Amino acid sequence: MAYFDAASAAPLHPVARQALLASLDEGWADPARLYREGRRARLLLDAAREAAAECVGCRADELVFTPSGTRAVHSGVAGALAGRRRVGRHLIVSAVEHSSVLHAAEAHEADGGSLTQVGVDRTGAVDPAAYSAALREDTALACLQSANHEVGTEQPVTEVAEACRAAGVPLLVDAAQSLGWGRVEGDWSLLTGSAHKWGGPSGVGLLAVRKGVRFAPQGPGDERESGRAPGFENLPAIVAAAASLRAVRAEAAAEAARLRELTELIRARVPALVPDVEVVGDPARRLPGVVTFSCLYVDGETLLHELDRAGFSVSSGSSCTSSTLTPSHVLRAMGVLSEGNVRVSLPPGTVAEDVERFLEVLPGTVAAVREKLGAPAATETVRAAGPDLVVDALGRRCPIPVIELAKVIGDVPVGGTVRVLSDDEAARLDIPAWCEMRGQEYVGEEPAEKGTAYLVRRVS
Repeated sequence: MAYFDAASAAPLHPVARQALLASLDEGWADPARLYREGRRARLLLDAAREAAAECVGCRADELVFTPSGTRAVHSGVAGALAGRRRVGRHLIVSAVEHSSVLHAAEAHEADGGSLTQVGVDRTGAVDPAAYSAALREDTALACLQSANHEVGTEQPVTEVAEACRAAGVPLLVDAAQSLGWGRVEGDWSLLTGSAHKWGGPSGVGLLAVRKGVRFAPQGPGDERESGRAPGFENLPAIVAAAASLRAVRAEAAAEAARLRELTELIRARVPALVPDVEVVGDPARRLPGVVTFSCLYVDGETLLHELDRAGFSVSSGSSCTSSTLTPSHVLRAMGVLSEGNVRVSLPPGTVAEDVERFLEVLPGTVAAVREKLGAPAATETVRAAGPDLVVDALGRRCPIPVIELAKVIGDVPVGGTVRVLSDDEAARLDIPAWCEMRGQEYVGEEPAEKGTAYLVRRVS
């Protein structure tokens, strides 16, 4: 089985396993106690903090360990907002942040705060000028990920941090995806990470808060971890997390170069092997091991199941793999195709033979899924007066509305239109994306008696 979902969770690094087992024997006592076992545990905790701080690029007394990366984000956002409440209650995030950041932003807004989401371009990157323009006198905090978790695009953290610093606004960077590859450059104020993203054990996050940043921990007070992460420390996991972060950093340069070659191979060959594919994300400013592409006329959930049966573990941002049946917020913000979306994220140690085998299996797998989706009874098509068609795809989920559009676009003359009736949220993203890929004109949408009517004009 080839595991290609390291962006969700990287396999446990051998160093992490060794450190975890060793510290189970040595680090079980309370590090706050003064007796021998407590002092031994305290030494392990202090050493782990020093090692993690060195990798992050901060002082040891600026970094605390949390029960997860999500908790680090929530604590960081809430503490920074509370610490600067006298300045104002305006929060800025990008439209492609991890759900942990967006959920924290939603809670802030529900509590009466104001929120600005900065959009991204088609590669998934924010424009530093747009971020700078969003800053206000009452802005308490800005948040920006170092690299995107779904498409791998690296963000211009240095430029955004400069704008925030000039405005006197702290910048929180979610570095979960990139921290294993190197320090986050730029004059950031707060930073979060998650150990299971770099090969450490799950259940360990980190939060760094620079000296001078106004920060007020929220919730009941606790004497542990500077009051920012209450509860007894999971010392064996913390030691393993710090040890694995140091280990992957030592290997990062060579491994990044090797994985970039493999992902470039995928980026180049998938469009050549599989028709009607859009490779998304920035082609250059990207994480070493992440490549994401979307396949027209493919049910994402079925495709992932078929790839799993063929021996490949991949993930997707497609609405077809989601219990909510709504497109990924990242793909939606980018304005790219969401159907048949596949994210390949290679863990360190991935061998070229597995990538070659994936490229051999993928074309036939996509073709088989497309054949299955072409087999259902045709969607009802009603010819309207004049050179127009109405495709009734109500009640049909992605990618059926786009498939039926593709079937009938040739039935109208150049200049004629097709109205696709759909109540699937994904159609709002996928029909315009199909038009761009096919060289047709997306006219827009309008309300319908049921669902929404999406208008497409044939131009070629």
